[in-house]
Amino acid sequence: MTKADPSPTRVDTERRGTVLLITVCGPDNRNAIGPAVYVEVQERLVEAGRDPGVRAIIIAGAGGFFSSGGNVRALKASAAGSPAEAARNTDKLNAMVKAIVHCPKPVVAAVEGGAAGAAVSVVLACDLVVAAREAAFTLAYVRVGLCPDGGATHFLRAALPRQLAMQMCLLGEPVSAERLAQFGLVNKLTDRGEALEAALALAERLAAGPPQAMANIKRLVHIAPDTGLAAQMDLEADALNAARFGAEAAEGLAAFLEKRPPCFADAPEPKA
Repeated sequence: MTKADPSPTRVDTERRGTVLLITVCGPDNRNAIGPAVYVEVQERLVEAGRDPGVRAIIIAGAGGFFSSGGNVRALKASAAGSPAEAARNTDKLNAMVKAIVHCPKPVVAAVEGGAAGAAVSVVLACDLVVAAREAAFTLAYVRVGLCPDGGATHFLRAALPRQLAMQMCLLGEPVSAERLAQFGLVNKLTDRGEALEAALALAERLAAGPPQAMANIKRLVHIAPDTGLAAQMDLEADALNAARFGAEAAEGLAAFLEKRPPCFADAPEPKA
């Protein structure tokens, strides 16, 4: 492979105890992502969701940058193909984003440098976000005559004032992690180079928690915007009452009353 023919982005995985680290690595393209990456990340998430040894997941980018999003050259070249092929590629992006949302394990984004385009959708789909203060989030689709995809407008509108979401999408201007943290979209800010370590510390805390309870929490939070109050309360009651007689609640309540830290290490896998 020549210098004029850059290496494709790869997806690396590494186990850190009960935490799975998924790293997007594309040194020649700022970790650009495309259909092959979408499929592989989705597969890794589905596998992790079924693996009892994995209790939490981190998605990060290599080389001090999260991801530049879709490859612009590839997007331009795709116009020579068929609309059906373009739709299939978008479906792969959407399937990856849905895999993050529907994974029963908590997923943390560790953002250094910045995220752009579809990579912003990846970050927004994660349950918690750790980012370096200087990291920038950019949705520059409008600059090339396109509109955001991968659920970006859904996540932004749910988390931000309408005008700020419009600013990001209509102007395509970078917005800092520090600014987004003011609205709760970023959970923890770090100094440059420290996002991954902070994300690992957070993931380890999550990994020590009750897996079924956290899976239920993820599901309830995600469906809440589309569920009326009465229906949501019924769903919460069903989840709570089912959990009340389970091993996690038995351990958690006993630990609370005995004034000791709970141990959920032997808790069963979350039910689908």
